[in-house]
Amino acid sequence: MKLHVIDSGLFKLDGGAMFGVVPKTLWSKHQIPDENNRVTWAMRCLLIEKDDKLILIDTGVGDKQDEKFFSHFELHGDERLIPSLAKAGFKPEDITDVVLTHLHFDHCGGAVYRAENGDLKLTFPNATHWSEKEHWQAAINPNPREKASFLKENILPIEQSGKLKFIDEYTSIIPELTFSLAHGHTEGMIIPIIQYKNKTIVYMADLIASPSHIPLAWVMGYDLHPLTVIREKEVFLTQAVKENFILFFEHDSKIEACTVKETPKGIRADKMGDLKDFIV
Repeated sequence: MKLHVIDSGLFKLDGGAMFGVVPKTLWSKHQIPDENNRVTWAMRCLLIEKDDKLILIDTGVGDKQDEKFFSHFELHGDERLIPSLAKAGFKPEDITDVVLTHLHFDHCGGAVYRAENGDLKLTFPNATHWSEKEHWQAAINPNPREKASFLKENILPIEQSGKLKFIDEYTSIIPELTFSLAHGHTEGMIIPIIQYKNKTIVYMADLIASPSHIPLAWVMGYDLHPLTVIREKEVFLTQAVKENFILFFEHDSKIEACTVKETPKGIRADKMGDLKDFIV
């Protein structure tokens, strides 16, 4: 089995939204905002190569939205999803499975593209696309809080293609990949857990967006149920310390992964670096 980090670009989000009630004087020591109070974040995907399976976890924001939409997020950076896949040696047609941790636009937008004739098509035409059933229903019938994050053009073409399946905690695509569910950031978010060379790598999605979000009270303004997020983080981080998990971050613009340790102030990041630093 091989793991490939797939970068799909950088974008900016408001620092206050990303850190909720945490004061700027604290979070700005960890993430430096621009003149508009926005912080740069990654949209970092992960590709699992195992036998005849190529499993892509999340797809970034894609490129089919209009200029006005993208002006809010200032997409930048040298990497994009398909060129990054090509650097790893693969074409969109090679992907067998796409796991969408959740359907917020910065996690699933790259799964669908707009053809020259305007039709919406699957970026990965041969892949089974995996979501979670409760979350899917929440996305196609969104509450007012999340409505702006669930874009129908990202979601409905997947169902219409006949390539949609639902994950639960017992789903097995390959034996080395299992799934947990989290319900604080959004209902039914998938947390992929990968066993690799006797190590456990956890794709954090938006449960813990970056090492800066490890402290329990540092939750995002985007989180649907902040107290649930705190409880979920506490349970997860306790296990992560005990079992020496490697946390893989989708959103930190510089740090791909870390381990965690107990400190007098609570559980905090320990060793930080690129994923390869932990698995070579």
